Amino acid sequence: MTIYETEMTISETIFAPAHSPLDIAVLVLPRASILEVASVLDPLRNANRHLGQQGFRWRVVSPDGAAVPLTCGIELPALGPLARAEGADVLIVVAGYNQSETATRPLIAGLRRMAPRFRAIGAVDAGPWVLARAGLLDGHRATVHWEDLEDFATAHPRIDVVPDRFVISRNRFTAGGAAPAADLMLHLIGARCGAALAGQVAASFQYEAQTDGARPQRPGMLPMAHDPRLAAALAMMNAHLEDPLPLAAIARAQGLGLRRMEQLFRENLGQGPAAAYLDLRLQTARRMVIDTRHSLREVALRCGFVDPTGFSRAFRRRFGASPRQVRGKTSGV
Repeated sequence: MTIYETEMTISETIFAPAHSPLDIAVLVLPRASILEVASVLDPLRNANRHLGQQGFRWRVVSPDGAAVPLTCGIELPALGPLARAEGADVLIVVAGYNQSETATRPLIAGLRRMAPRFRAIGAVDAGPWVLARAGLLDGHRATVHWEDLEDFATAHPRIDVVPDRFVISRNRFTAGGAAPAADLMLHLIGARCGAALAGQVAASFQYEAQTDGARPQRPGMLPMAHDPRLAAALAMMNAHLEDPLPLAAIARAQGLGLRRMEQLFRENLGQGPAAAYLDLRLQTARRMVIDTRHSLREVALRCGFVDPTGFSRAFRRRFGASPRQVRGKTSGV
């Protein structure tokens, strides 16, 4: 289970048995994911259903008080701007793409000003970036979506950044994405209302919760990777994109010969390990080209391409356009 830091007493934490309703304000930023919002709110709604009363109350607020455009094209109604979070016990920030633009200076200032009024403050996916910019995670352990871990740790050295699914650090909590957010909310429900209720909520969604927040986020575990050796090989590849490992070393770590690993990849993925490794590196590069402001040279290096020309050539073969062209098409989107 998640370890609480010693200075948080059981009477102070929201993650403790309680009979009074917990009032939660959810600040949703434009271009957040509807799945992340649902992962926060639907477990609470379902918990109330099973309780037969309001163990949890919530309100949605937005930066300007208007409906929030989500990544799927749906607009999420909001009660009002951040000021309408006043009086809540907890504030949770849900953010996704372009948080650096949608979290404006006035919003950051408002978060900093209002922070002492909440018993706890949390964030989901890119939300930790917003809290960090407000200085609200300094001196805390925190996580962020796995795609941002390295950049987040570099940008905020006063935060103890860990690759966990979710983290609780005194009166701060963070989750790395939609599924970890659901795990976190089930943990909150279980802590306040009992493990049996949390189990009922998880069963309602046919969801197998990961109750241990300290489990690492595991990118790249493809659904078809049923063989544990294949899954472990893919995990090794994902962990070594910047400094690609020899295929022989990956095979040896799984107790396989190169020929057997080749067969395993082709049977399950329809391609050999070398092609799969290259595809993982290129897919990561494409994400960084679109979602970050790193120079194309830095993107190439982070994905294991020492030669920028070779990187551009491989990228074009895979995606039909150069990294520069892809960035140009998606800038401002």
